[in-house]
Amino acid sequence: MQVSDPNHKLAGSGKPTVAVLLTCHNRKNKTLTFLQSLISQPALDQLNADVYLLDDGSTDGTSTSVAQKYPQINILNGTGSLFWAGGMRSVWAYAAAQKPYDLFFLFNDDVILMPDSIVRLLATYSAVNRNKGAILIGSTLSPVTNKLSYGGHALYKPDRAAYYGLKPHDIEPVACQLANANIFFVDHITVAKIGLFAGGYTHYLADFDYTITASRKGVDVVIAPGYYGYCEDDHGVNWLSAEHPLKKRINYLYSVKGLAYKEYLRYIKKHFPKDYLGAVTKLWLKTLLPVIWDKFKRREDK
Repeated sequence: MQVSDPNHKLAGSGKPTVAVLLTCHNRKNKTLTFLQSLISQPALDQLNADVYLLDDGSTDGTSTSVAQKYPQINILNGTGSLFWAGGMRSVWAYAAAQKPYDLFFLFNDDVILMPDSIVRLLATYSAVNRNKGAILIGSTLSPVTNKLSYGGHALYKPDRAAYYGLKPHDIEPVACQLANANIFFVDHITVAKIGLFAGGYTHYLADFDYTITASRKGVDVVIAPGYYGYCEDDHGVNWLSAEHPLKKRINYLYSVKGLAYKEYLRYIKKHFPKDYLGAVTKLWLKTLLPVIWDKFKRREDK
């Protein structure tokens, strides 16, 4: 992708071109609720925006309902086995091939955007140093607890995989190294530097891989001030308890929606090789001796 002046259209010379990207599978009501919160954003009038939805084999009528209510949305059909990372990678690649977009807005379809989310994110983007590329993270709140559910994270040590969550500041952007892509803005300079989501991730980790890669390449990865939407953290604990039979726990170890053994180790080997043997050991301990995690309920364990 050809890179032009990093401040070109956001400096006031015309509407920036934006691709809004999401993928879905069999949660029609949530998808429609998200789209309503998106389409009603006043800031969309300031943008030359195209919305791309990849429906990965939904059987609940999602595509039909979206097409009827929002005919302006570009709907793509997935294979039914793309999952989240595969779906987002596919829809991003398709959109990027259509025209040279200035910005890419990635969303989860279970987010409900706050009414002024996009205008505030655009204001933050205009305030950061964009010469080397920028990724903005919009933090979300749980609609149940009103506490932080998804956003940015910081590494305890730059060469080790352990991390902790970061709350957004009220006024200033906060630098981070890892982030969830529930609300995720990427500019064209970043795409020119590091491309799109890497292959090799089916459901999880593509957003973590992308942000740590960007951070290490000199891209500004920042948590925008405040909160931008509501989204419940539905991941739960990341192991199966000892109540489940061993065969089921081993299947979960290798499942792309479980511990994603091969993909997680690929991620660790790529970014945190010092932690590789420890990661192998921990994954097998969670599988063979989950009573350790059952006892201490260490949901935050990574």
